[in-house]
Amino acid sequence: MRSLYKFGLSIGLALGSAMSFAGYAFNFPEPVTPIARETLHMHNLVMVVILILFFLVFGLLIYSFRNHRKGAGYKAAQFSGPKGRKQWLWALSPFALLFVIDYGVFGIPAFHAVVNYEDTKTDADMVVKVTGSQWLWQYDYPAEGVSFTSRLITPRDQIDSGAAKGANYLLEVDNPLVLPVGKKIRFITTSNDVIHSWWVPAFGVKRDAVPGFLREFWAKVEKTGTYRGQCSELCGKEHGFMPVVVNVVTQEEFAQWLASKKQAAVPAPAAAAAPVAPAVVAKAQ
Repeated sequence: MRSLYKFGLSIGLALGSAMSFAGYAFNFPEPVTPIARETLHMHNLVMVVILILFFLVFGLLIYSFRNHRKGAGYKAAQFSGPKGRKQWLWALSPFALLFVIDYGVFGIPAFHAVVNYEDTKTDADMVVKVTGSQWLWQYDYPAEGVSFTSRLITPRDQIDSGAAKGANYLLEVDNPLVLPVGKKIRFITTSNDVIHSWWVPAFGVKRDAVPGFLREFWAKVEKTGTYRGQCSELCGKEHGFMPVVVNVVTQEEFAQWLASKKQAAVPAPAAAAAPVAPAVVAKAQ
């Protein structure tokens, strides 16, 4: 008994120290979009219902084991003849209860969430095209005429364990995606090579980028800040080096950023040819 206690204590200390260093999260990130909030609501609803069912069934089992055991003198009932109806009632009642829970309590909210998730075109304020490549993301704003790539900038020394890991290890890029707060963004995803998957947990959205196909989703971020995600589809040896970083800013800041991007994309005018002096022309003749 003493050795078992020591073993349990060592396991608890090991898990506690691992959690303190790794910073594990046991819940969803803070939802910042309507889809993320609805997903969290569905998750919590399912967890509450199944926990109630679990403890209810577990309690009935303990009660039955305690009071209906042979040692207590209990004799099994014989279901035959008219008593067989009672047996059918006990068999079908749990099935009916689960049917109501699955299709009533879970099914209706889940159906609403899926329909809402797929409604990409209603009241969309702007379109962003996301193209996956091995191993970077390309972002296009078709209506604004802006296009750029976004790739990992974590130093190789950190990846090879030659230097201390940064605060946003493997989650930092050279050109983050910038979005205005409170606007419904329609995303279109595709890929240049293999299947990738654009995923930002706080947005509650994840959509595969499939070569040869255009797939859609939407997000309306309701809080400014920097949000990070990753490619969540195994896409090759550098799969772990395809982070997603999104800066959500105010409308004024977004307009300034967009103007700077447009200005940077304008090619510099070619230098005008120097006029040839008349004396040089005459000498050439």
